[in-house]
Amino acid sequence: QVQLVESGGGLVQAGGSLRLSCAASGRTSSIVAIAWFRQAPGKEREFVAAANWRAIGTYYGDSVKGRFTISRDNAKNTAYMQMNGLRPEDAAVYYCAARMYSGGYSTANDYSYWGQGTQVTVSS
Repeated sequence: QVQLVESGGGLVQAGGSLRLSCAASGRTSSIVAIAWFRQAPGKEREFVAAANWRAIGTYYGDSVKGRFTISRDNAKNTAYMQMNGLRPEDAAVYYCAARMYSGGYSTANDYSYWGQGTQVTVSS
């Protein structure tokens, strides 16, 4: 199995930046894709960004394109998401997820493992 632990969330003013980290352990060599999802109170879980774990390729939700950047360091078994130009509507719990088989980049049900989440709060 794979364990995922997110960190880096916190409180930031609108226009500010945060970098989230997702530390993976266990059978990391079997990871196909890593992704970030977010969920705000009363809202559906939303796809944010995804990256192939070993192959080249990144994908972003429309609301974060041009502001967020997903990356990964396979040697450290860690994925990151740099978030710039944060807006109040970005406030949510952000979850890291790992997909172990073929599936959709933005399809939450296709991801097998999830972290506990890290809270991002954006003040105006």
